[in-house]
Amino acid sequence: MRAFRLTVGPLGENAYLVETPMGGVFIDPGDEAPRLLALAEATGIAPRAILLTHAHFDHLGAVAPLAEALGLPVFLHPLDLPLYRGAAEVAARWGVPIPRPPEEVEPLEEGMVLFGLEVWHLPGHSPGHVAFLDREGGQVFSGDLLFRGGVGRYDLPGADPKALFASLRRLLTLPPETQVHPGHGPSTTLGLEAQTNPFLQGLEWET
Repeated sequence: MRAFRLTVGPLGENAYLVETPMGGVFIDPGDEAPRLLALAEATGIAPRAILLTHAHFDHLGAVAPLAEALGLPVFLHPLDLPLYRGAAEVAARWGVPIPRPPEEVEPLEEGMVLFGLEVWHLPGHSPGHVAFLDREGGQVFSGDLLFRGGVGRYDLPGADPKALFASLRRLLTLPPETQVHPGHGPSTTLGLEAQTNPFLQGLEWET
């Protein structure tokens, strides 16, 4: 699968357009819908859905305009619905207003395969946080679970540090050459993070 990244919005969120065997998908379109629409046109990829790793507002800012412009369904894990429904209010408190995302969403669940991407429920940063795994392509869209040199915050409402580190340990069961496409910052590999990321040191033997 080909993946194209745009870094968008005031919080520098990574939005992805992924070409799957079943058509294109946006993953975490956080802001700047016109740029994302232009990317789809430039690449010739016709988006068919919006997939969300989680429902923090910086990952949702372009959901409403993209869904309206292209008639796209929105997929989210049900445990993040409270965050999703309150995202516009939280964004306003941060001084980053976003359009209210569509009320109707399609549920994601552990183990389902959607557009050729396997859904892993990896909570901790948020209750319904997921990652999207492209096994054949050796890549994973990790949302805000794992970054190059860091991990997602676990001091936010609904976050759980114990669950987050359990999710990180699960992610490390993938091959070390797996490409990690995070919600913020540059891409990396699991092998590099296992060797250099201070948050991952010793995870393989923690209980």
